[in-house]
Amino acid sequence: MSQTQLATRIDHRVKKAVETVCKDRGLKMARFIEDALIDKLEELEDIEDLKKIRHEPTRPLSQLVRELNLDGKL
Repeated sequence: MSQTQLATRIDHRVKKAVETVCKDRGLKMARFIEDALIDKLEELEDIEDLKKIRHEPTRPLSQLVRELNLDGKL
């Protein structure tokens, strides 16, 4: 995978906290930050998915059990 550089300004306390965590746990800071960004992107995508499925129709569990022929098996 090709890489590129990212520069940003953050609160010095946040940077210090990241440095401390990475040092204490033997992590590379670049990897730690990349993983954090990926986690945040996935979280935002999940939120969008939740907004979409909130408006989907639902049905009672008892109906689903009948449709799947699971009566008496739960």
